[in-house]
Amino acid sequence: MFSRKHESHGHSAAWRIAIWPTAAFAVGCAVAFAIMYALIARDIQQRSDAWLSGEAETLTDVSGNTTRDDLYQRMVEEVAELAFHEVGETVESGEQHPTSIFFLQTSPGEAPIWVGPTPKEPFITAVQRAQLVPGDPVSVQVQGWKKPFRVVYKQGGDGEGLYLGFVDVSGAHMLDRLTQRCLLVWAVTVALGFLITWLAAYRTLARVESISDTVARMGSDDLSSRLPEGPYHDEITRLSSTFNRMLDRIQSSVHQMRVLTDSVAHDLKSPVTSIRGSLEVALFDGAQGQWRERVAEAIEGLDRLAQLLNTTLDVAEADAGALQLRKERIDLSELVRRLVELYQPAMAEHRHEVVTQLQTCLVEVDTSLLHRAIANLLDNEITHLPPGCRVSIAVHPTEGEAELVLLDSGPGFPPELRDRAFERFVKGQHSTGHGLGLAFVGAAIQAHGGSAEVTEAVGGGARIVLRLPLAEVLSEKV
Repeated sequence: MFSRKHESHGHSAAWRIAIWPTAAFAVGCAVAFAIMYALIARDIQQRSDAWLSGEAETLTDVSGNTTRDDLYQRMVEEVAELAFHEVGETVESGEQHPTSIFFLQTSPGEAPIWVGPTPKEPFITAVQRAQLVPGDPVSVQVQGWKKPFRVVYKQGGDGEGLYLGFVDVSGAHMLDRLTQRCLLVWAVTVALGFLITWLAAYRTLARVESISDTVARMGSDDLSSRLPEGPYHDEITRLSSTFNRMLDRIQSSVHQMRVLTDSVAHDLKSPVTSIRGSLEVALFDGAQGQWRERVAEAIEGLDRLAQLLNTTLDVAEADAGALQLRKERIDLSELVRRLVELYQPAMAEHRHEVVTQLQTCLVEVDTSLLHRAIANLLDNEITHLPPGCRVSIAVHPTEGEAELVLLDSGPGFPPELRDRAFERFVKGQHSTGHGLGLAFVGAAIQAHGGSAEVTEAVGGGARIVLRLPLAEVLSEKV
């Protein structure tokens, strides 16, 4: 048991359960961080583009309003450098350098004015290849630089072109630090989420494992173990509770089966022994008349044995809900009238007075099964009542049901048996039967959707009530 339990915990499915929500959580966090990164990067770029556009406009005005003499190039270069220093002063020390900005002015037939990193040829080549629209900043990748430059192009008179480029190194560094920190937070959050999910799944599966271990210990010889239900009213607790109720029913069924087996075996022992004795006597008896008598007794014993087995099987099938019914609509009072007439001679032989009050009640029943059930009641009256009793049988409708009431003036049922009269193998102390007559009656009535009860009659005696649904009520429900 220990090795199996250890093996099952070693192959716990907690990690497989935890990995899927963790993966979904990781993807969700990654998407959230990506959106945040994109928004911050867009804000930084918008800030850079606004500065570029403003400075390019300023340089364009200076270029357009300055006389083209020997000092022109020097003046334009000084204005560009002032703009570079302005940007350099607004960033953190060590993170921004003027070389991250360049200024280029081209004029037909004149050497270009360049202020920026050296060599300038990669920048000029990149700018010439880029499809720039005047006034709109565009990202231009320059050979030898990891980060692209945001370049704005301004077109002046006489074919002049003014280009201002800028790499926001501080912004790039900030985005790099943000990426590193987001990755760290993402990794820690995902790991913590996986751990929490795994622990929750492991605790839940531990309860399931406890259920498995308890079920594995159960056997047909020991059904007393029950599953732990836990302090929380959750799905597993309800599962354990449902399983415990099922075990209660199984244990009760197994107990009933054992009682049934023991009782049937005990009840079969006497008729089998009697039949065997009769056949042995007939085998060694030379007189033909006695031989026939012994064989007849054996056949009669076999008939009783077959009846006992059939009744036992019918009761078991009815209790299990597996009894096959061939229903037809009949008048219950007419069925009772025919049976009373059939049993009238036997009643008269025991000096019983039979009184009937029969009203028409249409029911849909298996006639043969109901015939046997009512016949069992009348057989009990003949067998157990002392001579000279009064038997009253009434059939009448009441509240959607047909009610059959049988009253007698006999000794009645002992109080300890009254509530168990319709159970199998329940019989009085001096009874010679098998305790299946009333059990069959109760099972047959219950199979038809009715009910049966035994009470004490007013003034003494037994009162047995059978109730069946009326056919009219059944039709309305359909």
